[in-house]
Amino acid sequence: MTLEDRSLGVVGIVDAVTRRLRARILAGEIAGHTALTEAKVSDLFGVARPSAKAAIEQLVASGLLIRTAHRSARVVAIDAEMVRDVYRTRTRLESAALRELAAVRTVPAGAADANAEMLRMPAGPSPETVDPDLRFHTALIDGIASERTSRMYRSVLDEVRLCMAQVQGRRLLDAEVIAGQHAEILDAVAIGDGDRAAELLAAHLRSAEERLVEAAGE
Repeated sequence: MTLEDRSLGVVGIVDAVTRRLRARILAGEIAGHTALTEAKVSDLFGVARPSAKAAIEQLVASGLLIRTAHRSARVVAIDAEMVRDVYRTRTRLESAALRELAAVRTVPAGAADANAEMLRMPAGPSPETVDPDLRFHTALIDGIASERTSRMYRSVLDEVRLCMAQVQGRRLLDAEVIAGQHAEILDAVAIGDGDRAAELLAAHLRSAEERLVEAAGE
């Protein structure tokens, strides 16, 4: 039975294909530079070519695929330039959010919960830290209650996740270390020290950035 033969209801064929293809890319099952034609995606998921084309276009828009003139869409390959730009963008958005949160000494519950989950994980590097780590940082952004800022942040989340998955795949980050850095950031917010929180965040993201840049060059 093909994917289109199943009644997917409100999810829809295109969204289902997009979600599955995205998951395979972020899991590293489809390598960087891999060409994804409409025919290939159609065969892979058992859907019609128009559905495959729409799914490809959604992933091009989200930044996981890139399309150049007269060439098929390809999976974005992580390189140093991309990593640095993604992490600079994160630092700008999250630093501003931390200063706003610190001004009112508000620690988002979602951030505290995500970090508590990470603290319960066994010490050592693990791909399992990616989800709670991203939830921690996303909660900081959502904590300032700005729909547009949250939307901007989410526009780069897939690229962030791709970068983080690559870092964790090389087993470069330790869950206990990440959680400890997060806790220091939240402590600074709680006492109203926005500048300190922003400095800690910058160091935290810079560490991940440099490790990923190093891994990307191997």
